[in-house]
Amino acid sequence: MTSTRGPWKILREKRLHETPWIGIDEYEVVTPAGTPGVYTAVDFKHWAVSTLALDDEGYTYVVGQYRFPLQHYGLELPGGGGEKDADPLASAQRELLEETGISAATWQLLYEFHPSKSSTNEKAFIFLARDLTFGAACPDEEEELELKKILFTDLLAMVYSNQIMDGLTVVGVLMAEKALRETTA
Repeated sequence: MTSTRGPWKILREKRLHETPWIGIDEYEVVTPAGTPGVYTAVDFKHWAVSTLALDDEGYTYVVGQYRFPLQHYGLELPGGGGEKDADPLASAQRELLEETGISAATWQLLYEFHPSKSSTNEKAFIFLARDLTFGAACPDEEEELELKKILFTDLLAMVYSNQIMDGLTVVGVLMAEKALRETTA
């Protein structure tokens, strides 16, 4: 059965692989130029959520963790996956509490974006959390996290000096800087 997606004609669609987190789909297509082709895409089953938690003294809280695909340990904003049929804010609140033990009274959506739109359908939501309350973290059993308290200005400098390489963290820090600048202007 032939279908279309924008200027693309889909001749055949096949699920190549599936896990609880992703599916990999292969499409036999006719490209917008009218030539035959194959397009492979990753279907993310959850939205990405991330939170920059900022306290009254100007500190933020990041987690250090090792990321298997890149073989890299780095610092990143707390976050994870949110069910597509759930409110992204509720998912971000759950992830922040789980990874750091922090809850917040004030929340602001900083940015919504597509991290890799040429090969995935992933959507990301980044929030700013203020008016913080601190408790005990309860990370998932497969997560080995190291919580770090860093001045926001130091985290911003780490982004600008390429010490922070996680995309959601980079976008979150830059959008938080803009939001904070606008509230003090």
